Amino acid sequence: MSTLVGWHVELEFTEDGHRTTAAAMVRLGDGSEMRARGYAMRHPSDPAQLRVGEEIAGARALMDLATQMLQKAHGEIDEATGRHSYPLS
Repeated sequence: MSTLVGWHVELEFTEDGHRTTAAAMVRLGDGSEMRARGYAMRHPSDPAQLRVGEEIAGARALMDLATQMLQKAHGEIDEATGRHSYPLS
């Protein structure tokens, strides 16, 4: 099996008090880049678990990237076919 294309995804996290931020970026095979952010807030009474905040913020950033990628793909489908395509929801 051969690999036709690969994507490079980067995630960076910052924590400021009770807030964790994830910055995500993906480089697609056509050279374009997409960026997104995700956030997580820890309730003051919850124990500090940096990993959990990273997972939530990271997942939210990746969900935003996935939405952007679907929109891009459907725009390309529409342009190629001259018809409107409908993303799955």
